[in-house]
Amino acid sequence: MSVSFAQMQARSDQVFTENCPTRVVLDHVMSKWGVLVLLALTDGTARWGELRRSVVGISEKMLASTLRTLEADGIVRRTAYPEVPPRVEYRLTPLGDDLMERMMPLMEWIAQRADDIVAERR
Repeated sequence: MSVSFAQMQARSDQVFTENCPTRVVLDHVMSKWGVLVLLALTDGTARWGELRRSVVGISEKMLASTLRTLEADGIVRRTAYPEVPPRVEYRLTPLGDDLMERMMPLMEWIAQRADDIVAERR
């Protein structure tokens, strides 16, 4: 590890405290649906229906809410085209690309070890 929790706390005594913005970002980015939507967008631009099929189990309401939140955070960009029928596309912003570049090793680690970890619980 390059940075420890203690080192992060030494930089700012407010990091990860109850009212720290890091809590908000963690909640949005690391939520069950947030992670899966972000993973789906790592392959590039996707339309609503593509995201809905990629993120199996997400309801329309949760997909809409998650996309709105990630867009408001500047992690996802929504582009609506003035066409009939309407076309809307979603993609990661440069900030989202940076985030996923860092998150993908964690996701790979989880994918490689998930079966073993779940087996330990039995």
